Amino acid sequence: MDLLIILTYAAFAYAVFRIFKIPVNGFSLLTAALGGIAIVGALVLGMNYNHPFSSEARFYFHTTPIIPGVSGVVTEVPIESGTHLKAGDILFRIDPTPFENAVKAKEAALADALQTTHQLRATADAAQKKLESALADRDGARDVFERQQKLLASGAVAQAQFERAKTNLAAAEATAQSAKAEADRALLAAEAVVQGVNTDVARLQAELDTAKFNLEQATVRAPTDGTVQQNFLRRGMFAASMPLRPVMIFLHDEKPKFTAAFLQNSAQRIEQGSEAEFILPAVPGRFFKGKVAAVGAFIAQGQLQPSGNLIDPEQIKGEGRILVRIEPEADISKYLIVPGSTAQVAIYTHHMHHLAVMRKVLLRMKSWTNFLFSDGH
Repeated sequence: MDLLIILTYAAFAYAVFRIFKIPVNGFSLLTAALGGIAIVGALVLGMNYNHPFSSEARFYFHTTPIIPGVSGVVTEVPIESGTHLKAGDILFRIDPTPFENAVKAKEAALADALQTTHQLRATADAAQKKLESALADRDGARDVFERQQKLLASGAVAQAQFERAKTNLAAAEATAQSAKAEADRALLAAEAVVQGVNTDVARLQAELDTAKFNLEQATVRAPTDGTVQQNFLRRGMFAASMPLRPVMIFLHDEKPKFTAAFLQNSAQRIEQGSEAEFILPAVPGRFFKGKVAAVGAFIAQGQLQPSGNLIDPEQIKGEGRILVRIEPEADISKYLIVPGSTAQVAIYTHHMHHLAVMRKVLLRMKSWTNFLFSDGH
C-alpha cells in the first residue's frame, strides 16, 4: 500500500510539473520529495492509529482432557479419532471386575448390617420384657417386705423371716436395676440412627453407593457432542486416574471464538460494535466482514498469582496485546476453516473514516498474496 501511495503521488507530482511547467531543479525536486514524505507519512500514521490491523488472530476452540474417574486396565476402545460422537457415547471401558467385586462385598455387608439391626431390635424387646419381669418381682418383694415389717412390729413373725424378706427385696431391686441398664443399652444400640437409618446401615449404604459409582466410572462416556482428537489409547493399556495424565482430548461441538490481539497503541480506537474485516490464509483472495463483539478488559502479562516469590518485572516477557473478539457476519461455513486457523484482521472506526479505504485496499492486497506460498519447493 505504501508503494501504491508513493507511485500515485509520483504520478500526481509529474503531472503538476508538466501541466504548470514547473522548472525541474534541486529546490523543486526537494520540495516535492519532502511533501510526498509528509503526505505519505501522515496518511499511513493516521490509518494505523484510527483503523488498526493485526496479523495475530485465530479461531480458538474448547477441549476437555478425558481422565478416567478410576484406574484400571483398558478392555475396550470402540471409537476412532475424528468420529463424531453424541453425549453419553462410550469412549472406552476399564476392566470392571474389581469394582463389581467391591459392589458385591458392600451389598453383603449391608445385608448383614440389616440383619444385625433386626437382631438388635429383638434384643431390645427381650431386654424390655426382662425389665418388666424384674420390676414385677421387685414390686412383689416390696409388698412382702412391707407386710413382714408390720407383722414384725406386732410380733406375728420371727426376726429371721423378716430378714429373709428384706434380703429378697434387696436382691429384687438389684436385679431390676441390672435389667434396666441392659434394656437401656439394648435400646440405645437399636435406636442409633442417622436420618432415621441405623448408623452401621447408613455407613455401609454410603460405601455401597461409592462402589456403584466407581463401577459406573469404569465406562468412560463422551461429556457432550463432539469428537475425540488423537486417540492413542489401546486395549490392554493401563489408564490412571491422574489429573496430569489425560488419555484423550475431546473437542466439543461449539462455535470457535474468533479473537485477535492488537497492539496497545490502538487501544483508544478499538470500540465494541465497530466494523471489522478479516482474511484467512485458508481462503486466499477473499475477505470477510465482521463486528467487534467484545474488547478484552485485561492483558495477560499483568496477571498476578499467589507464590513464594516477589514480583520481578524483568521476567515479564513482552508488552502484551489487547484481545478483541470478532463476530463474523459473513457465512464462512461453506469453507473448510478448521478450529485453530489463523487470520488477519482490520478494524474500521468512525475516526478519520476516509482513511479506511486505504486499510481496505491493503487488506485485499494481503489476501491475494495468500496465493503465494511454498512448502519446500
